[in-house]
Amino acid sequence: MARSLPEASYRKDVGAFFGSLHGTLNHLLATDRIWMHRFTGLGDPPKTVNAILFKDLQSLELARQGEDRRIVLFVDGLSRDDIGKEVAYSTTAGIPHRNPLADLLTHLFNHQTHHRGQAHTILTVLGIAEPQSLDLLPMLREEPR
Repeated sequence: MARSLPEASYRKDVGAFFGSLHGTLNHLLATDRIWMHRFTGLGDPPKTVNAILFKDLQSLELARQGEDRRIVLFVDGLSRDDIGKEVAYSTTAGIPHRNPLADLLTHLFNHQTHHRGQAHTILTVLGIAEPQSLDLLPMLREEPR
């Protein structure tokens, strides 16, 4: 849906927390990279949650697809024991914390849902016809098990 927007609309500050659709989509990628680095120790995470990692939508989309594959492979490789282990990490402000991986993964996916909902609203505000539903159950029904 974002690809159907004129460039000015895609970058227009509509009052969302990260301003534009471009800012919101970059935020999602930035935070996922931060969390995946915390979980795996791999990658080069941005220093801030509002980092603009990619200036153009095409590069951002390709990076998003790669990060999604990375997340799926990571989660698919976890055992029940892994999910219960605590992860030590520091916030971007340097504050140390420890939480069970299960809670952190729940946060990761809840955070994605929150900001993808904002992206959905931004598309609506910009005049794009109602985007595809982000409801979980219809998505699960589409996925072969």
